[in-house]
Amino acid sequence: MTIIKTSAKPKLKNPILIEGLPGVGNIGRVAVGYLIKELNAKKFAHLYSEHFFPFVMLQEEYQLHLLKNEFYYWKAKKKGQRDIIFLVGDCQSLSPHGHYEVIEKILDFVEKFGVKEIFTIGGLATGEVEKKPETLGSVTDKKLLKKYKKYNIKFTAGEKVGYIVGAAGLLLGLGKERGMEGICLLGETSGFPIVTDPKSAEVVLNTLTKILKLDVDMSKLEQRVKEMERFIKKIEELQRKAIMEITKEEKAPVKGKEQLRYIG
Repeated sequence: MTIIKTSAKPKLKNPILIEGLPGVGNIGRVAVGYLIKELNAKKFAHLYSEHFFPFVMLQEEYQLHLLKNEFYYWKAKKKGQRDIIFLVGDCQSLSPHGHYEVIEKILDFVEKFGVKEIFTIGGLATGEVEKKPETLGSVTDKKLLKKYKKYNIKFTAGEKVGYIVGAAGLLLGLGKERGMEGICLLGETSGFPIVTDPKSAEVVLNTLTKILKLDVDMSKLEQRVKEMERFIKKIEELQRKAIMEITKEEKAPVKGKEQLRYIG
């Protein structure tokens, strides 16, 4: 069971979907979360699923928080800009099967608004602390290389890894089956557990804003990361505990499940 509940029905013209769910370095979550704040995007829907972790968070020691993904919209203000649907959230699916169900539900939803182009944001783990991280990219069609190469994106992700796990990859792969095109922007990051990488997020964010012709003040990024980090870390820690409990019941090692998180 995966459900999307809407609180508004915005009228959008040829919108782009931009995904920033938690992953390696939390690059997508930070970058897209920052854009939502700076552009004052409006929340209009949320998604929850039985494929998310089976717990609710306690905030301020007493308030329940259900894990969910959220949709925001922003309407273009200037010539050359596009209407945007942003997707952010607390987590991704716990199971491979769940990833497919959740992604198909997301694509069904945004397709109704006319989305034909998707940007996904993630991290590519290098195992080292990157002093000057770069933006790497992967596209749904070779013809897009020419369109995006002018933004100093390195299309060498395939030389370093063989696949992209989770929403960052599946949204593009399953979207392509529906005639949608898109690009995955990956920021180089250490890949260390429970480490948010603001430097890499800023590099990817700079690339994304140039492509979208957005004028965004980056001076508040460090402050915003600190605000987000405590919440993100709490979710990560609870997820790890949940994985340990689940794998105890299944008599399966935790390591095998976590190995998939090196990219996305």
